[in-house]
Amino acid sequence: MYKVATPETAEELEAYFKFRWQVLREPFNYPFGSEKDEYETVGEHRMILLPNGEIVATGRVHLNTQEEAQIRHIAVRKDKRNKGLGSLILSALEEVAKKHGAVRAVTNSLETSAAFFVAAGYEIEKQVAEELGKQNRQQMVKKLDVLSAMKLHPKWCEELQRTWHETIPISEQMGIVLYQYTGKTLEARASLNKNINLHGTMFAGSIYSLATLTGWGMIHLQLKERDLSGEIVLGDGNIHYHKPVTAQPRALCNIETLSGKFSYVERGKKCRLELQVDIKDGDTAVAEFKGVYWILPTKTGN
Repeated sequence: MYKVATPETAEELEAYFKFRWQVLREPFNYPFGSEKDEYETVGEHRMILLPNGEIVATGRVHLNTQEEAQIRHIAVRKDKRNKGLGSLILSALEEVAKKHGAVRAVTNSLETSAAFFVAAGYEIEKQVAEELGKQNRQQMVKKLDVLSAMKLHPKWCEELQRTWHETIPISEQMGIVLYQYTGKTLEARASLNKNINLHGTMFAGSIYSLATLTGWGMIHLQLKERDLSGEIVLGDGNIHYHKPVTAQPRALCNIETLSGKFSYVERGKKCRLELQVDIKDGDTAVAEFKGVYWILPTKTGN
């Protein structure tokens, strides 16, 4: 019944801003245009539509820093409130924030809407300056759970995430996170905002780093699955680029692409493994990485 969409055309943006003004500004007698601020061009906008294209909710998110996203201008049409649309638009904005690498979301909430944000996991941090001269607001904060999509062995995944960030600090600066592990597929994501070049696309070197870490991570987790241990090193890697990454960098490694014999590690010998990592921009395939990794045995796990 409802559809989350992004206003893109001039007509859609005009309708989007008009709706925002009607819900958030007109009731307080503010003129048309007061619904806009200096972050409109750098923010991402979302709206909820009825099947006939009518707008029933809107919201915007922009980055304050590489780690912090600001949620603003959530508006729901009066006759559609208390139907879950506020939660739907908020969730959509938080997903956008996480895709850009944000780990924290903030919003300046009216006292009347504070309960809504508390129910969504936000906590009151402090009072903020009055907006538009009249409305008292509270800054509310929520930690964005980038690991929420993990399905299997969450402790192993959290350990791998820490290992990446602690032993390869640049991976944290790149916003690389382990998004999902199913036992058969490992998916890692990176922040485009932290790896963007002058053309507005992802650095080729960043794509390569994302691919190699994903392949390394798959082997690390497969060693865990077999109760083995060893030092994993990249022996060789080749990547073929087809299209630029312009939105959502994703790296996926499927166990079916992994070849080699872990039995060598069981016998205390080094092991050669090959695998493939597919790089996607959202759902669009943009590159393939093929890597050769070596496992240098240490001790068999208990």
